[in-house]
Amino acid sequence: MLPVWTAQQTRDAEAVLLAEMPADGLMRRAAYGLAREVRRVLAGRRRVTLLVGSGDNGGDALWAGVELRRAGIAVTAVLTNPERAHPRGLAALRRARGRVVSADTETAREAVTSADVLVDGIVGISGRGGLREPAASLVEAARAPVVAVDLPSGVDADTGATDGPAVTAHRTVAFGGLKPVHVLARPRCGEVTVIDIGVHGEGEPHAWVLEAADVGARWPIPGPTDDKYTQGVVGIAAGSATYPGAAVLATGAAVLATSGMVRFAGSARERVGQSWPEVVATDSIDGAGRTQAWTVGPGIGTDDAGRALLEAVLDRDVPTCIDADAITLLARHADLRRRLAGRPIVLTPHAGEFARIAGEVGPDRVAAARRAAAELGVTVLLKGSATVVADPGGRALVHPSDDAWAATAGSGDVLSGLIGALLAAGLEPWWAAGCAAFVHSRAATLAAHRTGGAPVPAPASVIQHTVPAAISEVRGR
Repeated sequence: MLPVWTAQQTRDAEAVLLAEMPADGLMRRAAYGLAREVRRVLAGRRRVTLLVGSGDNGGDALWAGVELRRAGIAVTAVLTNPERAHPRGLAALRRARGRVVSADTETAREAVTSADVLVDGIVGISGRGGLREPAASLVEAARAPVVAVDLPSGVDADTGATDGPAVTAHRTVAFGGLKPVHVLARPRCGEVTVIDIGVHGEGEPHAWVLEAADVGARWPIPGPTDDKYTQGVVGIAAGSATYPGAAVLATGAAVLATSGMVRFAGSARERVGQSWPEVVATDSIDGAGRTQAWTVGPGIGTDDAGRALLEAVLDRDVPTCIDADAITLLARHADLRRRLAGRPIVLTPHAGEFARIAGEVGPDRVAAARRAAAELGVTVLLKGSATVVADPGGRALVHPSDDAWAATAGSGDVLSGLIGALLAAGLEPWWAAGCAAFVHSRAATLAAHRTGGAPVPAPASVIQHTVPAAISEVRGR
């Protein structure tokens, strides 16, 4: 797992290291790595324009400009606040014969529009709010790829939120480790490259990011002594006459997640049986037999029948994934919510469902998921372009997404089936939700690239059938 550190944790760690280093030593170390990444983006081209603010990010950009000048690259520094530019970095760039202009001049605009690569050193991790003029207009005029220094300026370091004009980077060079912005606002950051400068956050990480190896090591695969029961039997309570597809998608995902056995209970029994003949399908929870976990909610409706189905699943008192209509039922009925706390349960709301049960998400997705997990006493998976998983103890992980291929009708039903299968196999809720989110996202990406040409959106049924390939990939096979 990769740790994610807040801005304050990073500043605390930097303060410790700065006390032991010569002046600008840490900045020079960061600038060397930054210059290396800028040259990669340049790919043989020769003109770089630095957008330089008044903080340390501006100093990083200036010192990187010095390194680039030593490599024979033309460098122009555009100063957004000339009186407050980093003095030693600015003097060093001038000695290296870099050009320096003020941001409020026509020359600055020309330097921005003619650059092969722009380096965003406007605002650092302490910055708040959107870009101010003249920086906002210069960024709007940019056409070249942008390499951001630690984070795209105008994007909040701890939440990834924007409140006004902001940079969208082609690549972000992160110093020391990941910050929340790098995982919560991945589309703004572009490709994120972490440069180890000897700074690592203080205390417990704010959150974690799973890697393929983490998921592959935990994904249940049958051993030589396993049978269909020892691998985990999962029950799926989903679908209705109105939404039979939800039942097919959630059940099929559980089957393809390498579950030993899947049982289905609901009015879509015949449709499920036609699509997945290996599933034991019945009309009711009572007839479903024993299971190690349940997934309940997709397409069950929010009427009395849906409530009865949710209550029947909760009565089983086994690990449970609660999704879609079942979350709406919980929001409407306080007596059902009171049954959740302390049980091995995963809730999987999107932003609208989250608002019904736990209040508006707001700009800080990690804080919102943590709040809901603590209040409800369960693990919460908050869906979105950056999926957040939080448990009642405060652990949080973020799964960033570089694309939106999973944003299609029925995709959430696939995710809930995966989570149920992992719960049945014995994974604790936090890991079950995190691993399922990782494989689900990867399956959506693989499905989009299935034709071998340009990627195209794939329906949830295709994403579902790509799950085995995603599992194989994370296991390194």
